[in-house]
Amino acid sequence: MRRHEFQPGRLIAGLVLLAGGVLYLLDATGKTDAPWYAVVPLTIGGFVLAALAGLVTYAVRRDRRDRSSASSDQ
Repeated sequence: MRRHEFQPGRLIAGLVLLAGGVLYLLDATGKTDAPWYAVVPLTIGGFVLAALAGLVTYAVRRDRRDRSSASSDQ
């Protein structure tokens, strides 16, 4: 398998959805009482955090790409 670039935004989004699924699974089995109005803001907040991480990652990679192309042009 070829190596691919690390994408932290997708990792955060996946972990948030996994946590939401686990909360609903625990609620369905009766182990905990997770109201929907607690899980929905958690999921939305996680998506916002994932979007911010993706934007920061994109900006850093674009800056590195611009610097490397500028140094190779000289």
